[in-house]
Amino acid sequence: MKSITINGSQRESVGKKATKALRNAGQVPCVLYGGDNPVHFSAPELAFSKLVYTPNAHTVVISLDNGETFNAVLQDIQFHPVTDAILHIDFYQLFENKEIALDIPVNLVGNSRGVKNGGVLRRNNRKLRVKALPANLPDFIEVDITPLKIGGKVYVGDLPSDDYKFLHPDNTVVCQVRTSRTAVADEDDDEETTEEGAEAAAEATQE
Repeated sequence: MKSITINGSQRESVGKKATKALRNAGQVPCVLYGGDNPVHFSAPELAFSKLVYTPNAHTVVISLDNGETFNAVLQDIQFHPVTDAILHIDFYQLFENKEIALDIPVNLVGNSRGVKNGGVLRRNNRKLRVKALPANLPDFIEVDITPLKIGGKVYVGDLPSDDYKFLHPDNTVVCQVRTSRTAVADEDDDEETTEEGAEAAAEATQE
């Protein structure tokens, strides 16, 4: 998984006044959990743009001015309700021999047969939560939708997961192709259709 480096300064004072002063100076107060003791630090708000304002998942290298470095992942973030400015960020420290749970984006590839025939692709889950050692965390989960027909679905149980495990039931739907008014029959489709697909087709015919 790709990593982003955040250069920060360790915080000596963690009270409300000190925190307010940091924000007024364009700094974001942060806390790193997961180690022996929480680590309080701050960094410029712009330093987090590539980490926060992206659909991709990243690990983080936190490099402090006292020479310490930590590997981590973003755990929680708070925004100002009006300005959307970053108010506070929590990180969780990573260890090579300790598994971590993280939301990984789903990347759909291929051209679905069902979509070519007028069906509508629906993305039920744009991210999936996985658990793995830090070295085995993927940048994204690739799902080939090429064979999907109208009424077809991709389930979590259909996806390979040799280096990590999904924290979802196997019957969780990742994506599906639903019928539409412009859908046409696929001559190569199997005679058996899902009950949902049949009902949707009937409803489209009645409209």
